[in-house]
Amino acid sequence: MSNSRRPQAVDVRQPVQLDDTDRAIVAELREDGRLSMRALAEKLHISRASAYTRVERLVSEGVITGYTATIDPERYGFGISAYVYLKISQHSWKAVRRQVLQIPEVWHGALVSGENDLVLLVRTSDAASMRELVLNTFQTMPDVLATQTVLILDELSGPEKSL
Repeated sequence: MSNSRRPQAVDVRQPVQLDDTDRAIVAELREDGRLSMRALAEKLHISRASAYTRVERLVSEGVITGYTATIDPERYGFGISAYVYLKISQHSWKAVRRQVLQIPEVWHGALVSGENDLVLLVRTSDAASMRELVLNTFQTMPDVLATQTVLILDELSGPEKSL
């Protein structure tokens, strides 16, 4: 019989036990995902070995799920952003989800409670593109019963804009 341990399946529904150092690691990596292990260790006053071990554990336990680049939407060419609320037919969540995931202008979506069923963060180059997206894409989907569009005037997140 082998003595090797099998990796246990991660239960993504359960929160992971985190201490203050784990939370500090996550905060630093959320601020700068390109931070080296050496710099991370120095900032948190822990050894590089500890930083490596903890980050590996956070990844293996599903706390850290990836690294990404944060962009400025306007500089990238998206001059207008909005939240689009969709009211959908009952039991059509999976079909609408598949359709919405194919739309490149949708940056984020969430199934929500309340009057509407979905809220989508969408970004387009201009008002005409936004109108086209809402009227000719969302409103023509068979399972979409109604839409409500709320333009974003300014965003309160990002390195230069914090509450």
